[in-house]
Amino acid sequence: MLGSTDLVLLGKVVATHGIRGQLSVVPFSGEFSTILSMQTVYLSGPDNRKESFEVDRAAVHRNRVLLTLKGFANINEVLHLVGRELFARRDQFPPLDEGEFYWCDLIGLSVTTSEGLSLGRIEEIIATGSNDVYVVRDGEREYLIPALEDIVVGVDLDKGIMTVSPTEGLLDL
Repeated sequence: MLGSTDLVLLGKVVATHGIRGQLSVVPFSGEFSTILSMQTVYLSGPDNRKESFEVDRAAVHRNRVLLTLKGFANINEVLHLVGRELFARRDQFPPLDEGEFYWCDLIGLSVTTSEGLSLGRIEEIIATGSNDVYVVRDGEREYLIPALEDIVVGVDLDKGIMTVSPTEGLLDL
């Protein structure tokens, strides 16, 4: 499980935008609100060390987030930041509604059926547009579990367990 100060990968700086030092960020989850709410972000350096930057402004532009970092006023000052991965501290994420979870909190959970059969751990999550799909692996098998209310019947982050009630044939695919 993540600690409250652990850094979580949220996206990647893919380009500059305009001439006033804005950075164009592609969020990995397809979700913008987390990045938009950050006051401080961390960018990976050439040696994989994380550097912190204060956010001056953040806005959605098409399918990206435009970030303006404090202390940077023109394109020449931010060119070296293109290509870096963007991180944020987990304890800075905005709160979610009941029954909603951040991907970083779900990755690594053990998945069991309501009958007690262990399926493995969530290793990745695929955004499909209509609903997410959890990729669960146990070393030998891989299961694709849709994130639907009638299939995912419980999530206990404290215990690190997700309980699912798969429809007939789902585990046979």
